[in-house]
Amino acid sequence: MATQALFPTLVYTARLPQTGWPEFNNRLLRECLQLRNDDIAGQRWSKQNYPGGYTSYNSVAHMHQVSPTFAALERKLNRHVKAFARSLELDLEARPLTMTDCWVNVMPQHVVHSRHLHPLSTISGTYYVQTPRGSPGIKFEDPRLDRFMAAPPRKADCRPENRPWSVLPAEAGKLVLFESWLRHEVAPNPVKRERISISFNYNWF
Repeated sequence: MATQALFPTLVYTARLPQTGWPEFNNRLLRECLQLRNDDIAGQRWSKQNYPGGYTSYNSVAHMHQVSPTFAALERKLNRHVKAFARSLELDLEARPLTMTDCWVNVMPQHVVHSRHLHPLSTISGTYYVQTPRGSPGIKFEDPRLDRFMAAPPRKADCRPENRPWSVLPAEAGKLVLFESWLRHEVAPNPVKRERISISFNYNWF
């Protein structure tokens, strides 16, 4: 008798190389804050759709094409995306994965990032620029959750792969990659300092 793991959901985490990282991250931080201050269209959109916070998702969503610093981040991320794609055993012989979107998120205290996914993308991810102690991580939902008919609750100490939800901590300098169909959210930021991240999508068509 054997039990097999079928249809796994893979999530990739890594850190940027420590050499030169503080200086590079500080440049990213300065540009994120400058963008937040200058992006009037993004401020207006965020006021309606991201109350209390700021995101350039609907205004400046191609930062890797307009900022040399963000272009450098893209180059650093590319090797991690390739490694994740190998783990997923994606057939990319015909077309490579390329970054299509890259935007900034600033979460002050009490701001929440509601549950969502990234349509029309293949691999999505987040790089953490500033994560004050106590700021929330990223929460992933089991993609089968709406099919758990008559399922008993899981044990409190069950393995992470058997939980209906999993939370990965947010740490400055760390990146998280996942397939774009995987639903995720960020709980309200309970601390006074801003949680700042850069989100991105990679696509192959």
